[in-house]
Amino acid sequence: MARSLRTKDYLKPKEVAGLLRVEPGTIRLWTQDGRLRATTTAGGHRRFSYHDVERFAREHAIELPTRSGDALRVLVVDDDKRVARMVRSMLIGEDPELQVEIAHDGFAAGQAVEKFQPHIIILDLIMPGVDGYQLCKTLKDDPATVGIRIIAITGDPDPKAARKIVRLGAEICLAKPLKKQLLLEAVGLSVAARHAY
Repeated sequence: MARSLRTKDYLKPKEVAGLLRVEPGTIRLWTQDGRLRATTTAGGHRRFSYHDVERFAREHAIELPTRSGDALRVLVVDDDKRVARMVRSMLIGEDPELQVEIAHDGFAAGQAVEKFQPHIIILDLIMPGVDGYQLCKTLKDDPATVGIRIIAITGDPDPKAARKIVRLGAEICLAKPLKKQLLLEAVGLSVAARHAY
């Protein structure tokens, strides 16, 4: 997948979104604020060189897929075993090639991060011991793990919780009970992201 994109002179925004595992709208925002360099065709369409995308990923500690067979690795961290299994089922039901592992507390999550090396962590905020806030901060403070995308989930209706975890480095905070489409969009498995190639 990534190797075939390397052979192209310029990539479309959806292709870049797929490589960086974000929604196309995020690519548009990064381009508008000057963080990601793009050229514009005569028809007014944005195009990106693979070199620029690779440099952007390196500067922001984002791991690009290296082989066409690379599967997206997702770690689900939730002390509620039923919720963790449900999230895993939602993801694999949408893309059977995903590699999904589950941890039920912060300590087990730390071990899984080291061994499994996830691209994305779906992280419950309220857990016994090391909670989601502490784990998120630890991961984002470590240069070895700062590039892991974190999608927070919580049953706490207080919007302050969502703002706090986003400040600590999470991309978004989704409310429980989880809505499947919102989860898939956050991970990058929405229809738009799946057709990025």
